[in-house]
Amino acid sequence: MDFATWEPIYERILEDFGFDRTGDEKAAFFLSYMLTEENTISLSELKAIISGNPVLVCGNAPGLRNDLSEINFSAFTVIAADGAAAVLMDMGIVPEVICTDLDGNSEADIEKEILACEKGSIVLIHAHGDNIDKLEKYVPRFKRFIATTQAGPFNEVYNFGGFSDGDRCFFVAREFGAQKIRLAGFDFEDNDVNPIKKKKLKWAKKLMGT
Repeated sequence: MDFATWEPIYERILEDFGFDRTGDEKAAFFLSYMLTEENTISLSELKAIISGNPVLVCGNAPGLRNDLSEINFSAFTVIAADGAAAVLMDMGIVPEVICTDLDGNSEADIEKEILACEKGSIVLIHAHGDNIDKLEKYVPRFKRFIATTQAGPFNEVYNFGGFSDGDRCFFVAREFGAQKIRLAGFDFEDNDVNPIKKKKLKWAKKLMGT
């Protein structure tokens, strides 16, 4: 994702939510200081497991388990959004890629993301304006990750597009050349969510073109 293309969309999202770009940038710089040669991996490794392959993008809607019951996992590279990774791990499926901001699920779910990382998942850890506490607490426990931001990318902090975990998974799949993308666990019209989440779902639907 070319940031010049993404930036005006990002600015509209910030305006819609009343969020502060400064907070996102501060979190991204905080995360950048936690990067070492030992805990980060190259984009070439991420590209190798996505490029030219069918990708299953898993959101964490209530219908995820039902959607997954119809999936032949061996036919896909699996990219899981945050809490969806815990569901997959409970099913004995280690996703190849996880996109997480570490603040959308329980501590038990984050522990499953850490376990998935230990079992080989590439984790994209996302910094934004109100998750610095989670970055400080959990990032040292991840040994294979890529840092992401929704603000301007710099050094080894990347922006592939997308705003919430689910649509960021979709953008990652597209950025790295997925042959096709199938969705599981997405309910853009879910009414059993709070107003902020409902607005995020609205943006996710728009950004993903669904």
